[in-house]
Amino acid sequence: MRMNRLGATDVMVSEFCLGTMTYGTQTDETDAHRQIDMAIDHGINIADTAEMYPVNPISAATQGDSERILGRWIAKSGKRDRLLIATKVTGEGNRVVRDGAPISSRTIRIAVEASLRSLQTDRIDLYQLHWANRGSYMFRQNWSYDPTSQNKAETLEHIEDALSEMRKLVTEGKIRFFGLSNESAWGTAQWLRVAAEHGFPKTEAIQNEYSLLCRLFDLDLAELAHNEQVGLLAYSPLATGLLTGKYQNGAVPPGSRMSLSPKLGGRANERVWPAIDAYAEVARRHGHDTAHMSLAWCRTRPFMASAIFGATNSAQLLHLLKAADTELSDECCRDIDRAHRAHPMPY
Repeated sequence: MRMNRLGATDVMVSEFCLGTMTYGTQTDETDAHRQIDMAIDHGINIADTAEMYPVNPISAATQGDSERILGRWIAKSGKRDRLLIATKVTGEGNRVVRDGAPISSRTIRIAVEASLRSLQTDRIDLYQLHWANRGSYMFRQNWSYDPTSQNKAETLEHIEDALSEMRKLVTEGKIRFFGLSNESAWGTAQWLRVAAEHGFPKTEAIQNEYSLLCRLFDLDLAELAHNEQVGLLAYSPLATGLLTGKYQNGAVPPGSRMSLSPKLGGRANERVWPAIDAYAEVARRHGHDTAHMSLAWCRTRPFMASAIFGATNSAQLLHLLKAADTELSDECCRDIDRAHRAHPMPY
């Protein structure tokens, strides 16, 4: 397993990150703990979770269970020092957590303390804001995104408020590094600027959706990531399972995400199937499994810190971990680029 630097820190993270958002719904605790051990045995040293998880569905009855399942593994295994823990504070609009309150210094403090208890640890290695208070063009909102309702002064006041609390939490040793999620280039630039001006913690990572089917990061955010040393933690690098091939020809495996969310959050539409076919053909031509090729391609991106993938069960995870041994030729990458040009924004 190759390692990448986390932002401008001296911490190295594995090129793949274990996602835990199904722990507590689709994935039971016994299998979740098996997955964590398996990931570590294969060289993964970072796991991502959130106070909001699990998903599929998100509910008040299960909210926080993913962190608690991870926390019980930490307590039982004694392997805390072998795994970097990334988690997130929930933002405005999700009624399950704090009745949809926006992110602020107050909610950050409450969320961090709760996550530390759930995770049964004294520190969080990477603490992220799940999405911006002002809104986001992620989650397929890019098609009708309109930032004109934003209030710049309020945004900057919020950034200073949140970063001031982050500095306190870093000083207390409760978090090590700060990151964003579902952010834009302008937003990330403001977090970086305010941090530099006031001596607040720098943004070391940004967790946005990124895959062969979703390449919004490739332009302005890629430039920012390079010049400001902000690593991408790519979520949904397999496009919620679309790039595994399991949904081809109308298949919907029992217990799969599509069986619970038929449109996969807007990803499953008439444009996506020809794109998937094109990438599957590239994989076939070069002798790769489509899922392995998709993950290995993420590894080639110059701004990548780590690609986050999860699995419903440990058998799926074992299969996906083989991507670490998948090498893509220059010709394969050129064929991927040609497929991208033919199917640039399938969702």
